[in-house]
Amino acid sequence: MIHLLFTGGTIAMRPDKAAGGSVPALTGAELLKRINGIERIAPVRVEDWGPFPSSHLDLGKLWALRERVREVLNGPDAPTGVVITHGTDTLEETAYLLARTLPRAQPVVLTGAMRNADHLGWDGADNLRSAVAVAAAPESPGRGVMVAFAGAILDGLDAVKFDTSDLDAFEAGHGKQLGVVQEGRVTYMAAPPSPRFGMLPQELTARVGLFAVAAGDDGAMLDRSLGEYHGAVVIAFGEGNVPPGVAAAIGRWLAAGYPVVIASRCRRGQTATSYAYEGGATQLVAAGATLAGPRSPSQAWMELTIALSAGRPYGK
Repeated sequence: MIHLLFTGGTIAMRPDKAAGGSVPALTGAELLKRINGIERIAPVRVEDWGPFPSSHLDLGKLWALRERVREVLNGPDAPTGVVITHGTDTLEETAYLLARTLPRAQPVVLTGAMRNADHLGWDGADNLRSAVAVAAAPESPGRGVMVAFAGAILDGLDAVKFDTSDLDAFEAGHGKQLGVVQEGRVTYMAAPPSPRFGMLPQELTARVGLFAVAAGDDGAMLDRSLGEYHGAVVIAFGEGNVPPGVAAAIGRWLAAGYPVVIASRCRRGQTATSYAYEGGATQLVAAGATLAGPRSPSQAWMELTIALSAGRPYGK
């Protein structure tokens, strides 16, 4: 049995002429009725958790979703796996949260669509069939939270959306693709990764700011936000370098006792202490900032949010 947690997203939207674009329209049960062949993969029970565009999922809703997944997996009628239909805009944040705070024993698979349910090129049916196949596959236990999208299987800690509109919108980011789904067949290309969960906050209480740096930035935005957040992630240039004014503002955050994580605006590679000039990552780290590690800015933001909510250091 696969438990389908329906949270909404483009996969269940339809165009609305009055609104001028796609809006939430279908329930989870209505979505399932539109897709042929799922019943031949595994029996599915549907839970309508909520018809949300993923940009409407705040920290309270994200933690409530995490708690619901935990309840389902630990309940008396525990399923073989859980599939979550989700909007693609913030799917990576949800996948990261679940992967970081839930054990890997049972598969939890997130998926969605880039086209609405009335589009001739709707990709929702194939993606949902693939997600159910991954959740039901005998090789999936022990792999934990994954993303199944456009035939790719990605670890929940690695999956990032890299294209705004292509059907193949997700990639493994700083990790590696785990496997593929081809004609309904699930094939893994590597053994299950080592467990990386263990952050266990009671809820997501920390407010973390995400600040993008621009050329010539004087740090004014960081200064105006000092004291409004419990920590900050700075999206820096290259390997983690910022203008002098931003470096000074970061220093003021650190001096006030607020953690600052340095991520990169680059799609590939990690931040590193290669440059020691004013504003270089070497000086930022020496002042007390932390490098993001193998995480995109959105993943670093979620990591710091979870860590501060759990009373733990970033990345520990």
